[in-house]
Amino acid sequence: MLKRFSQFYGPHKPLFALDLSMAFVRALCAILIPLVTRHLFKLNAASLSEVIGTVALLTLLVIVLAFSAFNNIKWGHVLGTRIETDMRGVLFRHLQKLSFSYFDKTKTGHIMSRLSNDLFTISEVAHHVPEDIFLAVVTISGAFICMFWMNTSLALIALIPLPIMIICGILFQKRFRLNVRVMRRRVADINANIENSIQGIREVKSFASEHHAVTQFDEVNHDFRESKETMYHTMAAFHSTMMGLIHSHEILITVAGAVMVFNDLATITDVLVFLMFARFMTKPIDRMVNFVEQFGQGAASFERFTEIMDIEPDIQDRPNPIIPDQIMGSIQIKELTFAYEGNEAHVLKAVSMDIQAGQTVALVGESGAGKSTIAALIPRFYETKEGSISIDHVDVLDLPQQFLREQIGIVQQSPFLFDTTIRDNILFGNREATEEEIVAAALQANILDFIESLPEGFDSPVGEHGVKLSGGQRQRISIARVFLKNPPILIFDEATSALDTESEQLIQDAMERLCKDRTTIIIAHRLSTVKHADTIFVLRDGEVVENGTHKELTGLQGYYHTLYTKSLF
Repeated sequence: MLKRFSQFYGPHKPLFALDLSMAFVRALCAILIPLVTRHLFKLNAASLSEVIGTVALLTLLVIVLAFSAFNNIKWGHVLGTRIETDMRGVLFRHLQKLSFSYFDKTKTGHIMSRLSNDLFTISEVAHHVPEDIFLAVVTISGAFICMFWMNTSLALIALIPLPIMIICGILFQKRFRLNVRVMRRRVADINANIENSIQGIREVKSFASEHHAVTQFDEVNHDFRESKETMYHTMAAFHSTMMGLIHSHEILITVAGAVMVFNDLATITDVLVFLMFARFMTKPIDRMVNFVEQFGQGAASFERFTEIMDIEPDIQDRPNPIIPDQIMGSIQIKELTFAYEGNEAHVLKAVSMDIQAGQTVALVGESGAGKSTIAALIPRFYETKEGSISIDHVDVLDLPQQFLREQIGIVQQSPFLFDTTIRDNILFGNREATEEEIVAAALQANILDFIESLPEGFDSPVGEHGVKLSGGQRQRISIARVFLKNPPILIFDEATSALDTESEQLIQDAMERLCKDRTTIIIAHRLSTVKHADTIFVLRDGEVVENGTHKELTGLQGYYHTLYTKSLF
């Protein structure tokens, strides 16, 4: 784990060196101050100039100690922050590579906890652990070298508590680390619960379920409290034990020193200087105490970080992928069979389709028939296991994912709008688009008049998930995105099923313009919206049971006719 973590120090070696050098200066001052003080006690009143010089040296050492402490604290925390930023960037980039299957089974709150709480804890460890260990080793070893030089017997007595402190640290560290791991999971559960409740606040209130939401939150909050109280019990036991040993250390030096003074084995000056060394060692020892706590938290957090980093995307580009010069848009689906991970039941069973370039086809069927699954498999959001999907007779598995998805425009039933401006949301279709192209896309999507009626126009904020806009407005902005993207293949997944008649008409009009000269797949429950499709594929329980034009299928008096008759009433 330490080897893997050390790679994040690489870009910040100068800052890391500065941090440790300031820690070294602090440790050196902590050793020199008692030695200079010892020298002061040996001076007499006759050497006033030397006394003044010694006091001046002590003052200088205190100033240097304060200066080095300032830089040590400041740049140490800056180092931790920069490592945290790098790790967050690495983790976020890795998350972008992971397949839909990972997000299907992982709560967003847990991911957020690892991107925020865990990485902050790691950043604290990143600078405190090496700094604290280095400071403690230099201070304690330097102090004991001086103590043995001054009085070997008293130094041996002063050494007694240190092995006990080390043993206590080792015993408590493992237990504390387990406590922290449990506590982190509880924090992630709270984040997930809060996210669900806030995002679903309209449903909570519309069903008058505030009490149920509070009860669910109280449960995870209670679990968090118990795990944290357990952690604090361990922490309190550890800190109190270590503090007791630290204070016992000073008492031991005082008592042993007094006995040795009585027997002319030490001087009062030696005892006072030993107590000064003990006092200066208290801070590094306290840091070592905190190190056990911080390392336990950091190790647990880094384990959670590596858990995600070790996950390989289910979907990866093949070596030497094919990049065609141009995509015309024909789609060939052959014997496609598919089941979602963890589900034995097949969603699709030997589905075959042949869609010509520029053709408009519709996928119809009841919920669960497999329509949206086909729409998700074409851009490789999930990987085909049996059968194949080809575009222009090139297997999608042989195409780079980014290239493939650049060729496909998707309009979903509930499009996601980012919490930014209308302009930024449309630009998601093409970041390089000009202002004229943005306006043209909005015009084509039948949303320009609405945008221009707003005081801030394209710079109007849409709110979280587009909450400031109606469903039809959100849908037309998502269509404007696709106009800007200008792909050869379109997929409309229930794009008008949740809209009022006026909004549906505006969107249908925009869709007709968008579909011109493109391969289009329309998924719909309202069969009246697909009557003009070139081919309609009828799915039932994951199989294509009928296909043809609207007129041909109604004439068969089969399953499509039954669905169409139902949709009219």
